[in-house]
Amino acid sequence: MEISSRKRLMVFSGSANEGLAREVANILGTELGGVDRSVFANGEIYVHYTESVRGADSFVIQSHTAPINFHIMEQLIMIDALRRASAKRITAVVPFYGYARQDKKGRPREPITARLMGDLFVAAGADRIVSVDLHTGQIQGFVGFPFDHLTAMPVFVDYLLASLDGPTTVVSPDTGRVKLASRYANHLAADVAFIHKRRRVDVRNDVAALEVVGDIEGRHCIIVDDMIDTAGTAAAAAHLVMERGALSVRVIATHGVLSEPAVDRIKNAPIREVVISNTLPVPDDAIDLDKLTVLSIGSLLAGTINAIFTDASVSAIFQGENI
Repeated sequence: MEISSRKRLMVFSGSANEGLAREVANILGTELGGVDRSVFANGEIYVHYTESVRGADSFVIQSHTAPINFHIMEQLIMIDALRRASAKRITAVVPFYGYARQDKKGRPREPITARLMGDLFVAAGADRIVSVDLHTGQIQGFVGFPFDHLTAMPVFVDYLLASLDGPTTVVSPDTGRVKLASRYANHLAADVAFIHKRRRVDVRNDVAALEVVGDIEGRHCIIVDDMIDTAGTAAAAAHLVMERGALSVRVIATHGVLSEPAVDRIKNAPIREVVISNTLPVPDDAIDLDKLTVLSIGSLLAGTINAIFTDASVSAIFQGENI
């Protein structure tokens, strides 16, 4: 008896960002796998795959957007169902990784929820995780299996190179993003500056920008960060660099969380443009924000999924920038 082996790619989407998942599937030349999702009267999540997944290389795409705990649990349940249905390999594709900001203890008796997230994926049955622009790269080490850390930088750099209009400085909103700002500056042939800021440890999303270190006077400034949540950091940084003589301010962030009061802060800040990716769906109150530009990372995710499926190099797609 002769048995032939054939690899089978299947892509599934949670309910958080189906538009991005559908774009990825189209680029890959396939369709999203059939999933029946519903919720019981008490809020419990039910998942049923409507076709066989046995032996399939399965990818579950889900962004951890609001309501974040629901979408995390939904993805974990989808992974568990795949494992119990004998999928060959299960990859959790998490464009925005929830709870990543809590990656270490800042005060006594605090949790490290970024590690807890990794434990949950392991327990659910994932074999691999793919995410984009983590809050800190060390989160890759919180699981004992492959964790592909992608970056949206190529998409942003291409956009910026087509729109730069004079001497430019890439600004890190704090000391923790200086390395990221330097990587952008290398691609854009720009200078680098950073902002010294103070953040209260007892109050979430409270930021005070204090001083700019670097040359920004008479230059166009690009503030780069991994996410915009309430826009407190971006707004404070924009006000400060304009006060110090910048010609204009753009803000680049991979993840547009845009929690309240982000839209009002962006409207009232001296920001020319906010550029984000579609790792998260744009909230309803921000859809008509004229300062907002959304770029797609669908091709990056599709290329990564194809590389994993064909056992090719992921880092080659990003020219070594996915660190």
